[in-house]
Amino acid sequence: MSDASENSPLASHFIRQIIEKDRAAGRHEGRVGTRFPPEPNGYLHIGHAKSICLNFGLALDYAGSCNLRFDDTNPEKESEEFAAAIERDVSWLGFEWQEMRHASDYFEQLYDFAQELIQKGLAYVDSMPADQIREYRGTLTEPGKASPYRDRSVEENAELFRRMRDGEFEDGAHVLRAKIDMASPNINMRDPVLYRIRRATHHRTGDQWCIYPMYDFTHCISDALEGITHSLCTLEFEDHRPLYDWVIEHTSVPHQPQQIEFSRLELLYTVTSKRKLAELVSLGLVEGWDDPRMPTLSGMRRRGYPPEAIRDFCQRIGVSKAENKVEMGVLENSVREALNATSPRVMAVLNPLKLVLTNYPEDKTESLDCPFHPQQPELGSRPVPFTREIYIERDDFMEDPPGKYFRLKPGGAVRLRFGYIVDFESVVKDDDGNVLEVHCRVDPETRSGSDTSGRKVKGTIHWVSAAHAVDATVRVYDRLFTRRRPDDGKEGKDFKEYLNPESLTLLEGCKLEGSMAGTEAGSRFQFERNGYFVADEKDSFPDALVFNRTVTLRDSWAKIEQQQQQEEQQGQKAGQKS
Repeated sequence: MSDASENSPLASHFIRQIIEKDRAAGRHEGRVGTRFPPEPNGYLHIGHAKSICLNFGLALDYAGSCNLRFDDTNPEKESEEFAAAIERDVSWLGFEWQEMRHASDYFEQLYDFAQELIQKGLAYVDSMPADQIREYRGTLTEPGKASPYRDRSVEENAELFRRMRDGEFEDGAHVLRAKIDMASPNINMRDPVLYRIRRATHHRTGDQWCIYPMYDFTHCISDALEGITHSLCTLEFEDHRPLYDWVIEHTSVPHQPQQIEFSRLELLYTVTSKRKLAELVSLGLVEGWDDPRMPTLSGMRRRGYPPEAIRDFCQRIGVSKAENKVEMGVLENSVREALNATSPRVMAVLNPLKLVLTNYPEDKTESLDCPFHPQQPELGSRPVPFTREIYIERDDFMEDPPGKYFRLKPGGAVRLRFGYIVDFESVVKDDDGNVLEVHCRVDPETRSGSDTSGRKVKGTIHWVSAAHAVDATVRVYDRLFTRRRPDDGKEGKDFKEYLNPESLTLLEGCKLEGSMAGTEAGSRFQFERNGYFVADEKDSFPDALVFNRTVTLRDSWAKIEQQQQQEEQQGQKAGQKS
């Protein structure tokens, strides 16, 4: 396995306590075996990252094993594309699996275990239509009713099940159900369906099978066959645990795993339902599963999130059974901390305005030695050319500025980062009054590192030499939704109505310092004063640079989040009073 163990969930939590007790009691011979079992019907998202870090992290901590297992029992929605993306994301996150398994590896064994339940009188073939089966299951307050096919003989059930496998019946004609208790207070125990007929080509087994096992039957047996000791899943499966245990108890599986549930991650200002993410993709509301605005791991990688930041985030939020609603700012702070420690600093002007230094020689070029990182001298430095004509940010000049505006203005002066203090001289405008150029004079006694003037100015701005600038396209990404919980269903609105119209701003003609020429895709930088950016892994090329904004230098959403949180609390109080 990888060296990601420094980010494993070392802090004590209830799952770790269970493992410690099991090891102390000699259960499973003290061994720890976990698995990460995604269905290959979409891309992994930030919620999966919590499960990945937990399962692989515990295996690392206890010198155990963790399998990557694909729950591929629903061929109509699954594909090799999704499976390959899952493999790539788990590896990118920093983990290696002990073995790669697939539920489809066990189709023959699962069929045999189903036949075993039939022979024990614990499973039967039901020929009621699906809507009638749902009706007979009852409700949370009313018990279910037994199917008229519940008392079929063992011989008849075995024969019908074999014929189901042989493809003699149409889809939906029969299902195989466990025979448990139609009056159980737990609806999951009211004769759940174990197999259904579904003629669909499987991406691994092709058309070999026309019956497919249900998740609740497949998952526990797969755990047992792989020797999993602690089967970790999210809380929505807590009500399924009695069925998990029932299948293990009533089949001759070689091992008895233990299911343990923990709370799923709910990241605010986004959605993590695969169905809803797929809807965004299919409707073209995002550019794909790896759109940098998506909460998928592929999207986060394209946006420039380092894998160590995601592991750090998962460690910070912890593991419990309590509801796990997490502010987006917590994730972004982990990203900032990781990038702050490792990202070279460079100068980039996103909305350029030309500044002409009227007293600087036209044919002169100075080379300024600029460190890549003020706290990381091992990253070295780069020469940055300084010339008569440079670009500055358009927002760094105002003709009629408000109070406490310390950037360039008429009658004012600023320091150019790593360079000189410049004094305002004049502006050049077009016929409509738009500023085309700003003219300034350089104070030659104020070069950074050798300033002998004693002058002090309050503003320092970044810049790029016009003659050496590298052109780039920059995508400024923001949160995909404007609402903290866009899919809560409140106000009767669909989650898509809360899409942020400003989640992507495309900036053409940006100017980067000359050292950025030939930047490789995936390279991360801090653009000084602008934020952290990455060269897009798909669209950026050394001769045609495209950068994605990963995250701002500071949390610009904190006040908005606080206001929305107060509004939610006020709404809850008003609801309680009414």
